[in-house]
Amino acid sequence: MKLEPDWWLELEKNYVQRIKEREDLYENYGKLVLQYLPGSELGCKEIMEHALQFLCARYPQYFSLEHTEAKGYIFKNGILGNETVIRDIHPMHVLLHNVPEDFAVMLRNPEDGYYYFRAGVICSSLGWNVDTKMGKQLKEIHQPIPDYKEKMEFPMDRFFSKMQTFKPIQRGSWGLEVDKPLFMPPGDPHEKYRDFQSPDITLDRLHLRVDWQTLRRLPVSGAIVFNFKGLFWPIEELRDERYVPALLAKVLREGKRNLMEYKNTWHVEHVALPALDQWSKEQEEKGLVEKDWEVETLDESPYFPAWEEKWHRQQGF
Repeated sequence: MKLEPDWWLELEKNYVQRIKEREDLYENYGKLVLQYLPGSELGCKEIMEHALQFLCARYPQYFSLEHTEAKGYIFKNGILGNETVIRDIHPMHVLLHNVPEDFAVMLRNPEDGYYYFRAGVICSSLGWNVDTKMGKQLKEIHQPIPDYKEKMEFPMDRFFSKMQTFKPIQRGSWGLEVDKPLFMPPGDPHEKYRDFQSPDITLDRLHLRVDWQTLRRLPVSGAIVFNFKGLFWPIEELRDERYVPALLAKVLREGKRNLMEYKNTWHVEHVALPALDQWSKEQEEKGLVEKDWEVETLDESPYFPAWEEKWHRQQGF
C-alpha cells in the first residue's frame, strides 16, 4: 500500500511514556535493541535527518531545529523539555531518545548485490532482537516466516533492488497478545503464555497487536529503511466494528496452518473465538450487518463501514 507521507510518524498521547519505555529497554538490553555496523554511518545519519525534519514540519509546536556556530545543529524537544546536540551522539541514539518508532537500515553489499541489516534501533520485537538479526541478508532475516523462501525470497530481493526513492510503502502485521508485550527477546517470562491455553486468561487481557510498518529508499545513501511501531487495541474494541469479528474468527479457524502457527494465536483462541462469535451474532441481530452474509475481505479493506465516525469519536472531534 502506498504510504501517505503526512502520516509517516504519528505522535500519541503516551509519547513521554513510550520514550521512557524505550530508553529503559536500551539500558537493560543494550545491543539487543540498538546496534550499528561500520559502513552504516551515512544511512543512519540520513534517516535521522529525515525523521527529525518530519517532526519539525508536522509538529512545529513541539519540535524545532536550531543551528549555532558553537554546537552545530540542536534538536529541541518541547514535549520532553530537552535539547540534543546532533553531532555529539550517534544518529541511532538521537532516534531512540526522540522518536517512538523502530528503524532498521538495510544496505546493499556491492560484492553480491543483496541487502543486509547494518544498523537499527528496535524496541518492539517479539521472539527476536537486533542482535540475532544484525549483519544478516534479507532472506536470512525472514527465514522463520512460512513460505518465504518458496514464494517471497526472489520477489523481495528484486523489489529491494528496484525500489525508488519517491515510492515509500506501508503495511500492517497483526497478532493477538495477552496484555501488551512490546519487547520479548527469546527466553522472556511472557513467552510462557504461548505454551498453553491458560484458563486464567480473561477477555479484558486480550489485545490485537498491529505492527504498522513502512519501507522507503533514502536518496543519498541508497539505504532501504524499514520502520515500524507496535500498537495495541483491546480486542473488545472489535465488538462494534462491522463485519470485523466474523472476519477475524474466520481467519483464526481457517487460516493457513503454518502461518497461524507462526502468528502463534492458539494460546488465546479459547477466549477470543467465543467472544468473536457472540459479537458477530449481535451485529446481525442489531442489523449492523446482513444476516448470513458471506464472510470475505471487505471491498473497502483495510477499512470497515463507519470507521471514520468511530475514529472521530475516539479523537474527541
